[in-house]
Amino acid sequence: MNSLPTTALGLAEHGLPVLPLLADKRPFGLCQACQGLACGGRPNMKAPGPCVCPWPCHGWAAATTDPSVLGSPQWAAAWRRARAIGYHPGGAGVTVVDLDNADAVEWARTNLPPTTTVQTTRGEHWIYSGAVRSVNAVRPGVDVKSLMSYARWLGPGTGTIADVPAAVHDLAAEKPAARPAPRPVTVPAPVGGGQCPHRSPVYLERGIAMAEQRITEAATGVHATVYRTFLAVLSAHGRCGCLTDAHIGRLFTAAQAKGESPRHCTDAWTNATTALGM
Repeated sequence: MNSLPTTALGLAEHGLPVLPLLADKRPFGLCQACQGLACGGRPNMKAPGPCVCPWPCHGWAAATTDPSVLGSPQWAAAWRRARAIGYHPGGAGVTVVDLDNADAVEWARTNLPPTTTVQTTRGEHWIYSGAVRSVNAVRPGVDVKSLMSYARWLGPGTGTIADVPAAVHDLAAEKPAARPAPRPVTVPAPVGGGQCPHRSPVYLERGIAMAEQRITEAATGVHATVYRTFLAVLSAHGRCGCLTDAHIGRLFTAAQAKGESPRHCTDAWTNATTALGM
């Protein structure tokens, strides 16, 4: 019998937002429209596709402590296929320093204060109290997983949890080369008028956060990524009138931080609204 749902519910009761993972550690698309990436979500399921789900169902944003969601038919079907439990560290107010090999573990023992430690297949998770920005490959074999990220649950670990040290804050705060300051948004929010399918403001907030992440993480094809992300956001949120100028401004800011000009942002937004008949 699969004990993962029971374990996950127990973790959720203690405030840990959880989600089911496949055997290869990827999350599911947790509604019928998103299964098999039919909605257009990325393979790692960290970014949204153009779907309208009753709750966020991709990657870290799907992690929840709500027992009614965890026990829903969609999640019950996913738990039957799941092989592991994932969780959103930032949602629980913690940071996971993922040490992927022996050299990384040795570096942590030399440079970081002792804290709760969990053994992994190839290394260790060092868990600290406090949430920070998530950044992969901050140094060889070291990832910082906290906000807008997920980690695999491997047990409570050993040792007393410590606060996030300055060294981890510094690693997470490292940023790419400075870009010109973004200019204010130049397009109006959609008027809408359709029935809003969102059950709470959390759905919209997570959708915008995931869209920002998708743009920020683009390594190549930034123009195409920005357009597809704008298209996905408008498809999910553009017809009910819930998008505001502030939401659009966040997307434009993320795009300009990747080198897009204000004109390119405006053109991408206009093209996306045209493609959707808006």
